[in-house]
Amino acid sequence: MSTDLPERDAEGYLVEPADWNEDVARILAAEENIELTEDHWDTLRFMREYYEEHQVAADARFVIKHLSGRFGREAQKTLFVLFPYGYVKQACKIAGMRRPRAWSTG
Repeated sequence: MSTDLPERDAEGYLVEPADWNEDVARILAAEENIELTEDHWDTLRFMREYYEEHQVAADARFVIKHLSGRFGREAQKTLFVLFPYGYVKQACKIAGMRRPRAWSTG
C-alpha cells in the first residue's frame, strides 16, 4: 500500500473525490484512529455509490436509512459508534468526500 495520498484541503478532506480508493480510505481511517471493519466498509461503499449516482455526498439521514436495513432502530447509534467524532468529521473524510460546507462538523 502506498503512503502517497491525493491532494487534500487544509482540513484533510480530498480535493477531488475521484482520487479515492480503498487504500486511501485505510490511510485516512488510520489518521482518525479507526480500524475499518466490515460495517465501516458497508457504510463507506454506500456513501461512494451514492456519490457516484448523485455527485454529492450523502446526507447522514440516507446513510442511517441504509444502515437501518441491518441495524434497525440502532442505525443512528451505530453510525456514531462507527465514526465517534461525527459523520462529517470522519465518515465523509474517510469516504473521500469533499468537506460538506453547509453541514455542522458533528
